[in-house]
Amino acid sequence: MQYLNAFLCGGLLCVIGQIFIDKTTLTPARILTGYVVCGVFLEAIGVYGYIAQWGGAGASVPLTGFGSNLAKGVAKAVGEQGWLGVLTGGLTAASGGIAAAVLFSLLAALIFRPGEKR
Repeated sequence: MQYLNAFLCGGLLCVIGQIFIDKTTLTPARILTGYVVCGVFLEAIGVYGYIAQWGGAGASVPLTGFGSNLAKGVAKAVGEQGWLGVLTGGLTAASGGIAAAVLFSLLAALIFRPGEKR
């Protein structure tokens, strides 16, 4: 059942993104940024935990999960360090994902030799 819930949750997020791409003039970058902001907002009002509990990886892997992770990190750091945590908490909480993205991007660039389209 966990696999089905993850598939449904992740699939629903993808369907919403595809509808935005097809029916609006928003660029994909703005839609992706909106997903991060949506994850932060849902975490701030206390709803994202329930979504992540039901959807599992279908909720935690997409960009909404990244936004939720940023919000949790900031909240924790503000509780421990005060206002300085606003600047450091999000990066500390998401550092593993950011480092993995940089590493895998570097590996892909080394393997596939990127360049400008001609």
